Amino acid sequence: MKIKYFDNAATTQVNEEVLKEMLPYFSIDYGNPSSLYSIGRRAKRALEESRKKISNIIGCKPNEVYFTSCGTESDNLAIKGIAYANKEKGNHIITSKIEHPAVLNTCKELEKEGYNITYLDVDEEGFVDIEQLKNAINPKTILISIMFANNEIGTIQPVEEIGKIAKENHIIFHTDAVQAMGNLKINVKQLNIDSLSMSAHKFYAPKGVGALYMNENVNFKQIQNGGHQEKNKRGGTENLAEIVGMSKALELIYNNFESHNSKITELRDYYIEQIQNNIKEAKLNGSRNQRLPGNANISFKNVNAESLLFKLDEKGICASAGSACSSGSSSPSHVLVAIGLPPEWANGALRVTIGANNTKEEVDYLIEAIIELVNNEK
Repeated sequence: MKIKYFDNAATTQVNEEVLKEMLPYFSIDYGNPSSLYSIGRRAKRALEESRKKISNIIGCKPNEVYFTSCGTESDNLAIKGIAYANKEKGNHIITSKIEHPAVLNTCKELEKEGYNITYLDVDEEGFVDIEQLKNAINPKTILISIMFANNEIGTIQPVEEIGKIAKENHIIFHTDAVQAMGNLKINVKQLNIDSLSMSAHKFYAPKGVGALYMNENVNFKQIQNGGHQEKNKRGGTENLAEIVGMSKALELIYNNFESHNSKITELRDYYIEQIQNNIKEAKLNGSRNQRLPGNANISFKNVNAESLLFKLDEKGICASAGSACSSGSSSPSHVLVAIGLPPEWANGALRVTIGANNTKEEVDYLIEAIIELVNNEK
């Protein structure tokens, strides 16, 4: 049975062109970028070319891009690095209740170290309360960290407005853009973003590599001891092959961005329409308009989502009941709780995330399977 994969927010299949681009750095130009001989110099050149590609895509300088192992590390380096470097200025950080655990758990650790954290509420569509944000700012606020787009319900935050508020108040603004990169056009300078996290495996590149944009004027500290790499901010030999793959994947997406996104958005809208037209109690979670192109998180009233997932798996369909990083937890999704979804709806939330490799035929198969399984359960 051929797998129909609809969990692209969890991870994506590596693009064949990306894989091809990576291969020479495993077997030919495999030198350490810090080495002075020829294959080391070639490796260093490839490293800096990748850095430049990424900087061009997000609208920053190459020296503002730091390579990491994943989005979680990027979030930790940004939040802890900024907090530690700016503690003399203040100890107050503002975030939201629907952040990824990489941000929430980092903030909880900082609370143990004496930092004060404000967790902003969100409305029923998952948007941060802007007035609450403004009111939360005080003279000791050093950082605002609000995700670009939510990994579960797909809601895109008003990042430009948040960035403007941060700038007006001389506060550093970090955004977890792990779900946004590859799905949305992002210019960090235009959006007043000081720091941004990304993870390669969310946009058809390999697992185990990520990046952090940090404005050159932002003071931040390294959070792990090691060598001189990444301007002494992130020690450890660079994962060159995967860094090359990450920059290639972004280049492929953003060189064909309109066609890439229009197909995914069209399939998503078709899926939502068909499900809501054929299942009586089906509720879309998140914003209808301001959402990630491939994300469709729909709750089915009084349906057990985990049971539904197992039945879909038997039909060769991969989907999710929420974030893959917290799957298996018996607790309800913190995101669905934050938007005020009652248990009879929250327990039946199915996240379908459509990607570049999905076809109309696969989506039709998915729709038929869900309609059959949900209606039979009722």
